Amino acid sequence: MVEGKKNLLTRREFVGAAASAASFMIVPRRVLGGPGYVPPSDRVNVASIGMGRQGQAVTMEMMGHPDVQIVAVCDCNRESRNYAEYGDNDLLKQARRLLGPGYEHWGEDLASPGRVQLTHEFSTSLGMGGRDPAKRVVEAYYGSRNGSASGSYKGCNAYVDFRELLDKESDLDAVYVATPDHWHAAISMAAMRKHKHVLCQKPMTHNIGDARRVAQMSREMNVVGSLPVNNPSTDSTRLISDWLADGAIGQVREVHNWSSRPFWAQGIGRPQDEDPVPEGLDWDLWLGPAPERPFSKVYLPFVWRGWYDFGDGSFGDMGCYSFAGVFKILNLTPPTTVEASSSEAWDETYPKASMVTLNFPENGGRPPVRMSWYDGGLRPPRPAGLSERDQRLFEGGEDNEGIMYVGDKGILLAGFNGNNPRVYPESPKYRAPAPQQHGGQHSDPAIDQWIAACKGGPAPLANFESQSPVTEAFLLGCIAQHFPGQLIEWDTAAMRITNSDKLNAYVDPPYRSAYKI
Repeated sequence: MVEGKKNLLTRREFVGAAASAASFMIVPRRVLGGPGYVPPSDRVNVASIGMGRQGQAVTMEMMGHPDVQIVAVCDCNRESRNYAEYGDNDLLKQARRLLGPGYEHWGEDLASPGRVQLTHEFSTSLGMGGRDPAKRVVEAYYGSRNGSASGSYKGCNAYVDFRELLDKESDLDAVYVATPDHWHAAISMAAMRKHKHVLCQKPMTHNIGDARRVAQMSREMNVVGSLPVNNPSTDSTRLISDWLADGAIGQVREVHNWSSRPFWAQGIGRPQDEDPVPEGLDWDLWLGPAPERPFSKVYLPFVWRGWYDFGDGSFGDMGCYSFAGVFKILNLTPPTTVEASSSEAWDETYPKASMVTLNFPENGGRPPVRMSWYDGGLRPPRPAGLSERDQRLFEGGEDNEGIMYVGDKGILLAGFNGNNPRVYPESPKYRAPAPQQHGGQHSDPAIDQWIAACKGGPAPLANFESQSPVTEAFLLGCIAQHFPGQLIEWDTAAMRITNSDKLNAYVDPPYRSAYKI
């Protein structure tokens, strides 16, 4: 075009040019697909491993994400309806909401058989779980979206063994790991060795040595490894960080964090009798890297959390959330000493109630911090002058959990994850804004960040490398719970408990030979 000449076409010229262009122009499928359409080549192909409550719930959440395609599920249990839920028929209701109109009565055969009393104070609904129900949900969802007749979509493979899955799923981009805690590291590392991204349920690992290796492998393999832990990303965490940096309570010297868990049996011994292995369960594979033992119904599902060989008790179940926030807010590094006091100690299960004290060193001009964890109904002393609402945080009940930062000028008190923070003495300068009502579909920042990172975006805030020292801290607390009254002196650089060879053996214990990493 000559500079200065108007670029105008007559209608005849335009039609002629368009006709010529039509002979070779290709319209991208994402344009034809309409708003929100994501072409298959842009989706993250995910396999979910471990189809209990957490496995199914997060898998269903990811299915609703346009950038994700669930291509396979895996569990050593074929199918049962004895998984603990958060409400009556909770998982089945979530599946029906996901499937949408016309599926209000889908999966009647998967309905809850009733409730069970897990502890003196806690009962729960029982619901569906295992690889077959998970496969049914995935295929029903994609079948309904693809216009397939009910039951005709067969695009989700189901596996007993994750190793077979990783060998056969050639188009796999990522895995979601939601097994019991003792399997987290082995499966995550097996996937990362094959250059798959990993979203792993909390806690990241079952022992400290694995936490170091998992973080290192994610870095060396250049894959995205992360946890579905939102605390580093929340408005509450940012608000508390800002208030403390502004001197709202002076220098923070202590932190107290309490949970109403456990909601499962602890403080018990190994059963004397064994039970028949349920049909459809591969018990040896469920045990995996843990020491071999006969099957008993006291171990699963859900209640495995209270057993040292399989879970990490209340601290590992919930401390991974709150500690992820506190580490970010106070810029903590691993503790130097850890000590626990508890109810009666047992060889194989966590105590019914405990208090764990961790001493963190100074860092970046921040003074040392003493942090205390409480579970099983224990709580710190109640400060004077609290509002009636805040008084309730120190009372009994499963919803009364909290965190309290103690400074040399006051305290900051909040819900367990830092929600609804308040400063005492009260000041109009430090008042949390009213919670915002987010319209539309529920969003989970940690999962959204992981999916975006799998597609080339920035690292998630709960990535493996950032959460390795967090995991190290509360796993030291778990060792202390196993040996109440024994002081742990910790050298993080050497990854060693320096004052006890006996306790140091729990830092990086061996795997059962058939399942070594």
